[in-house]
Amino acid sequence: MDKTEFKQCFSRRLAEKFAMGVADASPNELYQTLGSLLTSTYSQKWQQTWTDYREAEQKQAYYFSIEFLPGKMLKSNLLNMGWLEMVTEGLAELGIDLEDLAEVEPDMALGNGGLGRLASCFMDSIASMGLPGNGNGIRYEYGLFKQHFVDNYQVELPDKWLHKGNLWEIRKESKAVDVHLGGEVYLVPDAAGNLSPDYQGGMTLRAVPYDTGMVGYQNDIVNTMRLWSVEIPLEEEENYRSIEDRRTVEDLTSVLYPDDSSEDGRKLRLSQEYFFVSAGVQSILRYYKQLNKPIDKINQSVAIHINDTHPAMCVAEFMRLLVDEENLSWERAWNLTQEVMSYTNHTIMAEALEKWSINMMKSVCPRIYQIIEEIDRRFVAEMTGVHDFDLIQRTRIIQDNQVHMAHLAIIGSHSTNGVAKLHSDLLKSVVLHDFYLLYPARFNNKTNGIAMRRWTQLANPALSKVLDETIGNSWRKQPTNLRLLLNYTEDDHVLAALADAKLANKKRLAAYIQEHCGIEVSPQAIFDVQIKRLHAYKRQLLNLLHIIKLYLDLKENPDLPIEPRVFIFGAKAAPSYHYAKSIIKVINETASLINQDPTINNKLKVVFLENYNVSLAERIIPAADVSEQISLASKEASGTSNMKLMLNGAVTIATLDGANVEIRDAVGEENIAIFGLTESEVYQYYENKNYSALSIYDENATIRKVLAPLTDGTIPNISAEGYEIFDSLIKYNDEFFVLRDFEDYCLAQESVNKAYQDKRRWRQISLRNIASAGRFSADDTVQRYADDIWQIEPVFAHEDLRGAEHDSYLL
Repeated sequence: MDKTEFKQCFSRRLAEKFAMGVADASPNELYQTLGSLLTSTYSQKWQQTWTDYREAEQKQAYYFSIEFLPGKMLKSNLLNMGWLEMVTEGLAELGIDLEDLAEVEPDMALGNGGLGRLASCFMDSIASMGLPGNGNGIRYEYGLFKQHFVDNYQVELPDKWLHKGNLWEIRKESKAVDVHLGGEVYLVPDAAGNLSPDYQGGMTLRAVPYDTGMVGYQNDIVNTMRLWSVEIPLEEEENYRSIEDRRTVEDLTSVLYPDDSSEDGRKLRLSQEYFFVSAGVQSILRYYKQLNKPIDKINQSVAIHINDTHPAMCVAEFMRLLVDEENLSWERAWNLTQEVMSYTNHTIMAEALEKWSINMMKSVCPRIYQIIEEIDRRFVAEMTGVHDFDLIQRTRIIQDNQVHMAHLAIIGSHSTNGVAKLHSDLLKSVVLHDFYLLYPARFNNKTNGIAMRRWTQLANPALSKVLDETIGNSWRKQPTNLRLLLNYTEDDHVLAALADAKLANKKRLAAYIQEHCGIEVSPQAIFDVQIKRLHAYKRQLLNLLHIIKLYLDLKENPDLPIEPRVFIFGAKAAPSYHYAKSIIKVINETASLINQDPTINNKLKVVFLENYNVSLAERIIPAADVSEQISLASKEASGTSNMKLMLNGAVTIATLDGANVEIRDAVGEENIAIFGLTESEVYQYYENKNYSALSIYDENATIRKVLAPLTDGTIPNISAEGYEIFDSLIKYNDEFFVLRDFEDYCLAQESVNKAYQDKRRWRQISLRNIASAGRFSADDTVQRYADDIWQIEPVFAHEDLRGAEHDSYLL
């Protein structure tokens, strides 16, 4: 479609859809028109993609994730269809700014942070690599929550992202399935003497899929993200006569991560997990049976990926369907299940490895518990006599009256991977060491990646333009070609162009901060960014304490030779995570103190942007000068904001944690600011039990000075929160070694300040970060999953979508 044809089609569709012309239409009506034009165009390719998969009898991967965080899809779909430039120009000629239409679109708020964003990056990359892969999740009526600050406290508001509908989804009622929850299940012998489950009581719910097309990058492939919504089956309507009765069902897919501080909240979470697992696995099996292939060959056509422990019941549900519905023997069903299933571990934190009480699992999904119990019994029988008794007991799925979901995922699959080299090594040596002893061949690493199309071409067109003019546009399809930029490390013209692009992005963010926060910040200052979930191990507190130190130093000497700096935070705390919410309160009150103090000559500003999401990240990341990746070494599995910020030319200040290690290896020691304990030093403290925060406090006058404002009234309105944080460090011995790393962190920050003062050197460091970021493309990550774990490949012999390496062009 050329520009003239587009304008004609757009105007005609607007008239058909809303009976009006461009001059009379609102931005929402124009957005709806453009979206419907896109979906009607790519729907033909979507249908063709499915037809090709079916006719080629293609093995497909199904990525089960309780979170997907796609953000806005309008511009992403335009880019991947190859329409972005043409539509932007065509709309402009009609007097329409595409950015106004993009502002109308709500973020698809189906995730919390890194887990959901990674899943969405993978969906984009799987389609763009031409691979047959689909997403499976939950269509939440409300997102996580909409964060608002009241008196500098986080307040959670409903995120009604669906209140105007979602033009990208298609309701597929014909593909709905029934999911049974609760009741009792008894095993009774059938005529042949085999035991069959007899369900008594409980409730049957209707799982209705809403499909969203995942458009590949200019390759005519459109895969599917299938999200399930709950409904009451027509035949069950009479059982739900009151609004309260109906809400018990409808709440099942209302909210991501219901509050798990209560028994009812935990039960709702477990019900959610089984609901989308059962619906997804049933849907896969139904599609497979339509191919008229033998059920005991399903492993040749289906790969199911368990993204974190939330979908771990895929193992038991797959077994239930094969044994109960398809009448396979347990042994054959188990072999198929292990060959079909694979699992990604995303955490080292023990509390994030899900465990459910036996009683709760029996009450929510009794047949699944029976199957897990049998898997556990057979596991013990198989391992007895082969491995030590204690090892077997530690690795059992059912122990201490709890069902360990990570154990189920590992035992029931053929692959367990971590998401960064350090993380995968720690899984083998520490966190899952017992399982590594049992199944060493199953463990592997797949370092996370990011969808670079979104984080450069969409989020940072100014940088993209400089790259095109400098190294050509091959990097758009093959991100490793960003290495060609290394040829220009000494080119002052290119360095200046990159700096100008950064400054333009900083001015844009500064205007946003002024409009939304009423805070004036200078684009000439260092924009120092920490954007991630608010959690103690991510150590936003370490960042805060350094800010307090700078403030106190400036109060003593306003002429200190430090570069003006704007500290920017974006983070949500889980509603029930009181400590994290206290940190938000203290950051906000510290910001109020500093931003209103004229005596420091605007050398410091602190901004905490509300309601951090994908769209806000797209504003912040291109403007960042410094990337804060300061989690305690050994705690962050990977991180992906580190990759996005690096790609956009930010300089990383980091511990050797997660993918920071690989970023250091990519850019070199001189182009990153590394500080703090290593993971081995952290584990030495754990082993020797000799960490004393009080000793550090007593011996370090600077730390005493920096902690004092938490409790002495210097920072107003934090009497309770300040003492809570102080006590967490001193009384409760500083769980994440903030005080131990503080001095080293300050030295690293001083090195950042010094480097920024040498403008040419800073620009060179920034260039090297951009040039080295291509290795973290999600395209390459999913290709490794496809080759090593899922064994899927494109239907057609496409030209290599990853392009050539062009190594010969490097200096």
